[in-house]
Amino acid sequence: MGIDFGGSGIKGALIDTETGELTTERYRIPTPEPSTPEAVAETIRQLTEHFNYKGRMGVAFPAAVQAGIIQTAANIDKSWIGKDAPAILEEKTGCDTIIINDADAAGLAEMRFGHGRDLKGVGMIVTVGSGLGTALFTNGVLMPNTELGHIYYKDKIAEKWASDATRKKKDLSWKKWAKRFGKYLHYMEQLFYPELIIIGGGASKKFNKYEKYLHKVRTRILPAYLQNHAGIIGAAIEAKETEHKQEEEPQKAQPAE
Repeated sequence: MGIDFGGSGIKGALIDTETGELTTERYRIPTPEPSTPEAVAETIRQLTEHFNYKGRMGVAFPAAVQAGIIQTAANIDKSWIGKDAPAILEEKTGCDTIIINDADAAGLAEMRFGHGRDLKGVGMIVTVGSGLGTALFTNGVLMPNTELGHIYYKDKIAEKWASDATRKKKDLSWKKWAKRFGKYLHYMEQLFYPELIIIGGGASKKFNKYEKYLHKVRTRILPAYLQNHAGIIGAAIEAKETEHKQEEEPQKAQPAE
C-alpha cells in the first residue's frame, strides 16, 4: 500500500510495484487541521481500514526524513519534528511502515515508470503544491532529502514565493505565476545542469496552462507521467524494496555458547 501525506489531503491506494499501476481506486481523506501526529495517524488508520489492509505500507511525508525521524515540518504541524513516524503509524495501524520524503517518492515512481525511465545523467523532479518539493537523481540513483524548495531566492524562501498555494492565495494568473516559477527552475538549472526536469504534484495536471511561459529554462521540462499518483506509487515502491533489502541482509552471526 502506498500513502501520500499532503498539505491538503492524505491519499492511498494499493499498488502493483512491478508495473506501477494502481490496483484499487485512489482514496482521499482531507488532511486534519492541525496535522498533529495523533490526528494524521488516525487518518492513515482510516485509510488502511478502507482497504482492509494489514501488510507493509509506504508513506510519503512532506518532510526531510532520516531513519524514520521527521526532521522538518514546513507544511505540516511542527510537533512532527523529532518524532519516530514509523513507530507512531505502526502503533495506530498495526501495519509495518516505511517513511520516505514525498518528492523523493514521486521521483522514484517517475524514474521507474515515468518520463525518467532510462535517463542518463541528472534528473530533477519538482513537485508543486502546498510547497515546492524536489528530488534529484544521477543515473537513476536518488540523493534523498534535497528539500530545495526551502532555499532562499532573492531574499524569499522559494516555496513561499513560487508554490501553487501562493499562486492561489495571491490570485496570480498562470502567466504571472509561471514567471516566478520559471526563475526558480532557471536557478535550479544553474546549480545542477539536469538533463530533464519533471513537474509533479497538483500543478502537473495544469502544465498546458503555463508551459509556454517557462521560456527562460533551457532544460527539457515535462509534466509527471504519473501525475498526482506518483507519490503513492513511489511510497509503495520504497516499502517493497526496503522489504527486499531486509530479506537479503545476512543474519548476524550468533555468539558461540
